[in-house]
Amino acid sequence: MLYALRIFAGGAAAEIKISEWLMAFSLFMFTSLALAKRHAELRRLSTENRRAATGRGYLVSDLGLLEIMGMTSGFQAVLVIALYINSPETRVMYRHPDLLWFLCPLLLHWIGRLWLYATRGYLDEDPIVYAITDRVSLIGALLALSVVLISYLNW
Repeated sequence: MLYALRIFAGGAAAEIKISEWLMAFSLFMFTSLALAKRHAELRRLSTENRRAATGRGYLVSDLGLLEIMGMTSGFQAVLVIALYINSPETRVMYRHPDLLWFLCPLLLHWIGRLWLYATRGYLDEDPIVYAITDRVSLIGALLALSVVLISYLNW
């Protein structure tokens, strides 16, 4: 929630209107990442034979629920992108808006892989560190950026 609030506050400070699409995407995506972080923490605590995260209100027995909530939230972020692609404002902003559909499988792959790693216990407690150090994540980000640029350019 705080990451999404930072986007909103940054827009207000810069006097830039933040798109409802960006806010919706951010809310779901950042929720998924936050839950992945909690999941990794609880998974580590379970290997230490501890029951709960101190001061957080999460129990090791919540792992299954966090997986469901985190994956669902991440996939909802993809749904927001799919709805955005079909919005009238997108059709005006991008020269080739249908190319943006390539973002959906890229993001689905990344979210699925993040949660697969989380459930296998491979995920560090910071999913952002995972995203910026994982070669597959970096290639996916480069491909996503390329898709956006190509759809925007007037070719």
